[in-house]
Amino acid sequence: MAHIAIDARIINSSTGRYVERLLHYLEKNDTHNVYSVLVLAKDAAYWQPTNKNFTIRIADYDNYSFAEQTRFKTFLDELGADLVHFCMPQQPLGYKGKTVTTFHDLTLIKTYNSDKNWVIFHAKQLVGKYVFKHVARKSNHIIAISQYTKKDLQSFTRVDDYKISVIYEAGETTSGESNPYKLPFTHYLLYVGQQSDYKNIPQLAKAHQELLAQHPQLGLVLAGKLNASAQKNKTLFELKEYKNIIFTDFVTDEQLNWLYEHATAYAFPSLMEGFGLPGLEAMAHGLPVTSSSATCLPEIYGSAAQYFNPANSNDIAKVIATVINSVEIQNELRSAGYEQIKKYSWEKMAQETLAVYEKVLTS
Repeated sequence: MAHIAIDARIINSSTGRYVERLLHYLEKNDTHNVYSVLVLAKDAAYWQPTNKNFTIRIADYDNYSFAEQTRFKTFLDELGADLVHFCMPQQPLGYKGKTVTTFHDLTLIKTYNSDKNWVIFHAKQLVGKYVFKHVARKSNHIIAISQYTKKDLQSFTRVDDYKISVIYEAGETTSGESNPYKLPFTHYLLYVGQQSDYKNIPQLAKAHQELLAQHPQLGLVLAGKLNASAQKNKTLFELKEYKNIIFTDFVTDEQLNWLYEHATAYAFPSLMEGFGLPGLEAMAHGLPVTSSSATCLPEIYGSAAQYFNPANSNDIAKVIATVINSVEIQNELRSAGYEQIKKYSWEKMAQETLAVYEKVLTS
């Protein structure tokens, strides 16, 4: 029996789905080891264990903070776990115990969000580059969520193959019945997620406006919190007098179900992804997917998506038009999507992660 700590401080964030599903299925697959699940104080009740070998512990140290490097290290030293799984690269650099680190992507160090202060953001990027290299080298093992992320990380850090395992995430529908979300149109494209610059939402919006010439009733629904980056896009689109675009702000799982179920197609224009979870979730809902051809997305979606050049709004519009103009293509993508999501499983992800733990613990 080993004591394993899981750094779950990101559980209530855009990447938190990974952590929550990992914990959910570890509970089902491991009744032998003892787990300490480390969360911020504000998230103490966000996820609650059902097995007695899992315990919530408060680790109230913000990501990329001085406290993370000092007091969190002391916390981990005193906790005395046999292994710590950091679900993101941020962690105390001086911690000397056995560690597994998950790298989702390198967007933090390769992209810029224009809603941030330029000087501060780029200063953090310089620190981030050092942290990523140091963490990759000091971790006993690394989990990458796609072959693309693995190769990208190896290109940046020169870490050897034997030290990295590719463990895919999965796509699934959220639980609960759907709940109507009031829209001024019933024919619409859907995008779900944050709107940082690399998500490339302005190009999608431009393509959507081009599509209105042939489909004047076509809407574009951008589902997700109306934070600074989303508000920036909203202001830009209003200035350009774009039509038929809805920013939902926060939606419940039940409302999101409804949006997936009633959309005509899913549009994913991102310039950089480590896995591309929203597209798989769209497939799980039976929604035809149109996607950027960038980075990992063809690897993850395979033949279950129609791909476009994300830098070209004309190509985005052309590919989306091909899909929404053909019921036959929609049905083909729908069927291919159902087959594609069978390749991925959150339970398999947890089982493979547990195997990594065991490998590190016995090495």
